[in-house]
Formats: sequence, structure tokens, C-alpha cells
Amino acid sequence: MNGQTIAETLELIKGAYALNKTITTSNQLVAYDLQAPAKNLYPVVTPLRNKIPRVKGNGGVATNWRTVKSIVGSGYDSSPWIPEGQRSGRMSYNTAAVAANYVTIGEEDAVTFEAEHAGEGFENVRATMATRLLQKTMLKEENAILGGNNSLQLGTCGNASLSAAGTGATLPAATYSVIVVALTLEGYINSNLTTGVATQKTVTGADGQTYVINGGSSNKSSSVTQAVTLGQTLSATVAYVTGAVAYAWFVGTVGNELLQAVTTIPSIAISAPLTTGTQNASAITADNSTNSLGFDGLLTTAMKPANGAYYVQMPVGTAGTGTPLTASGRGSVNEIDTMLKSMWDQFQLSATVLYVNSQELKNMTTKVLTNNSGPLLRYDLPADGKQPYGLVANGTISWYYNPFTASGGQMIPVMLHPKVPPGTIIGWCEELPLWYQNNNVGNVAEVHCRNDYYQLDYPLTKRMWESGVYAEEVLAVYAPFAMAVITGIGNG
Repeated sequence: MNGQTIAETLELIKGAYALNKTITTSNQLVAYDLQAPAKNLYPVVTPLRNKIPRVKGNGGVATNWRTVKSIVGSGYDSSPWIPEGQRSGRMSYNTAAVAANYVTIGEEDAVTFEAEHAGEGFENVRATMATRLLQKTMLKEENAILGGNNSLQLGTCGNASLSAAGTGATLPAATYSVIVVALTLEGYINSNLTTGVATQKTVTGADGQTYVINGGSSNKSSSVTQAVTLGQTLSATVAYVTGAVAYAWFVGTVGNELLQAVTTIPSIAISAPLTTGTQNASAITADNSTNSLGFDGLLTTAMKPANGAYYVQMPVGTAGTGTPLTASGRGSVNEIDTMLKSMWDQFQLSATVLYVNSQELKNMTTKVLTNNSGPLLRYDLPADGKQPYGLVANGTISWYYNPFTASGGQMIPVMLHPKVPPGTIIGWCEELPLWYQNNNVGNVAEVHCRNDYYQLDYPLTKRMWESGVYAEEVLAVYAPFAMAVITGIGNG
């Protein structure tokens, strides 16, 4: 066959199979450039879990200890005077037995045989499943250490106080009804405007059995109404609920109160038309603030009145705005200074770390860096002189100086925590000072583990690998008075 014949034959084939069209990448006749393994784009921020010591337990259903709260002298407790040749009266003790029940935390997952086989050459699906299981368990444990609530019930939220005033608002004229629900830290984390206030959830385990977890919300208040004319702003405030870090607001006509906002101050101001909302107040029927399956976290421990920790709610202030932190004029924040002074005056100790939200870090920086504090600031230049006028914009405070210590002062790190809510500052003395002689408290708080993290790989009953990561533990806080909490801080 000569060249001309071949060319003619190819042209006939092209015509028969429509191959005269150009082949491009849109035809998908290309390789698939898949990078392995998968990109895990989720944060695993667990500073408390990483920092608090983990101690092996000794079996049983709880870890137990006895606390000597104080030693009381005879006569007047602070007066040492004794007549010559006589003996003193006998001192007494204030003691308490404490028990912290072990609970189980964990998470499970499964990988089908097909998923394992399909993942060959991409990633070891069973190994990455185990890693993610551990990470999710750690994240849940961090939330529990910070804000777990076993014993501090919120009860029924008090009724809102309403008013209407002002001009220029666009809220339509009507008689509005307001219902309030208080939220623990768990409730604040679990609730949002899309899914609503968390009440209860029935969980079906991988074994087919069910159990109930409470979401962290109080029972709702009664309905309170207020007439509003066009141009007025509807303002609502509520009394603080001990243990709450946030409040959910249901607003509408009577019987049709829909969730409008979740605030970290006990007030709200509504000047614009209401949103359609996704949850009616009728969904809240009981107090779901505590979890019998959990333990008390640091925040709950500090908020319980019986524990004697410094716990202050900021003044309610202007509805919708609250009361912000205030500058001392000497490079510090009045409310934090008061907290540190109180910890020293009452217990002769100091917070060694402050945990804050990004909002409070910004507000603290604003209060500290004022014109009045300017003469107190120092700017260090690098010794090499390469950047003699180098400045860094948008700096924030990373340390807070506490003058109320026996040693003449202490620098306290200010740490961001992703789960500390806006409007809350947590101070914590991680180790008792030396003058708590013979205290037998190596750590103010410990995670006591009856059985630390362990992985269970279940027998094959289906064509999938089933696995779980668990831990049996409790947060033991030996000196709850070594904590401090300020809540309800307005943004500003």
C-alpha cells in the first residue's frame, strides 16, 4: 500500500468514527494528579489537656481525698497570748471528705473493607482513622476539662425586664414577647442560631444501645411583653444565673417567640426587624444544664459558690452593650487587678495564668495601651542596629503583671483559648505557693485516670473494621479556691 492509499484510508476512518474533532482536556482523557495523603484541615487545640498532669488512679468508682480547709486556733484564732506557766487551749480543724467519680469519655468510627481497599496507595485508612479518633477524643476532653458540668444546675432562668425607647430604629410596631434561656459553657458551644438551643440528644451507640446527653441549657423563663412603636428599640435584661456564660433570647408575638440571638452578656437590644428564626421557645421544656455522665470542669468548679473561688459577674450596664473592662490609667485593667488582689487577700496566692477569648485579649490590650500608660511602656531596639526604627503594628499583651504576691510581683502569661467564650476571663493558680507548707498537693488540678487512653478493635461481625478510643478519668481539683472567673464582660 503506497502513501497516498494510507492517507486516503485514514481520512475514511476519521470520517467513520468522527475523529476529525480535536481532543482536549475537557474530554477527561487525562491522568488524575491526586496528592496523598488527605489534608487534615481541622485544628486540635487542647492546651489544658496538654498541660494538666495525668495521674494513674487505683481502681474503684471514684478517687477520694480528705481536705484540711483550715486550722483554727484556740481563743481568738489570730491571738497567740498565754499567761505565764499556763497551757494553751487546743486548736481545731475544718476538714472535708471529697470524692470525684470516674467517668468514661470516648469516640468510635469504622472503615469498610471497600474503603480500605480503595484507599490503597492513597493513605492507610485504618491508621488515619485511629489518629482522628484520638484527636476527636482529645478535643472533647478539652471541652470537658474546661466546662464540663455535672453538678451546677441552672434551673429556670429569671424573667426578662423590658423597655422600649429611642427613635430611628426599624423594628416594626407591635407588642413583643421575650423569653430567655441561660447557657453553660457546654450550652454555649452546643447552641447556635441555625440549630437552636441545645436541650437533649439521644445517642445511638455503635452497639445499638442508646443514652441521653444534656445540651447545657436552663429551663426557659416566662414570657414578658412590651409594646413598641416604630422607631423605638426593644431592650431586654435578665438577672445573672450562677453557672451561665451566655443567654439565648426568643422574641416574637406571644406563642411565636423564635430564637433571635445568643449573647455572652445578660441583655439584648433589638432595633431591626426580627429574623425568621429556626427554633420556637416551645422546644425548651426543662432544665438540661447538667450531665450525670460527666464531671465538673474548671469553670464549673470555680463558679460553685461552696468552693470559695473568686467569681464575679460584671454589672449588667446598658442593654445590648453591657459593662466593658475599664483601664486603670497605669497600664492595667481594674477588674483584673481587683481579681488578683482578692485572691491574695483571701488565700495568699496568685493566678499563674489567664485564659481569655480573642475578644478579651483585644479589649485588654486596648485598655492597657492608653495615652496615660504611654510613659510606662518600654521599647527595646535590637543590638545590631539593623532596624533602628522598626515597629510592629497591632501588638497585643502576652503577659500581665501581678503586684499582689509575697515575692514583690509576678508576670502572668495571657493565653488564648478557643473555647473560652467572649466576655469571660479565667484566672488559675496552677501550683500552690511555697508558704502552703506540707500541703501534699503536687498539682492544684489533675486528670486522675483509672484507665488512660486505650483503643478497642472490635471482633469482625460485618465487612468493616470497627474501632473506639476511650479513657476512664475524672478532673480532680484539690484547691478550687485557687481559681477565679469574671463573666458578662461587655465588648469594648
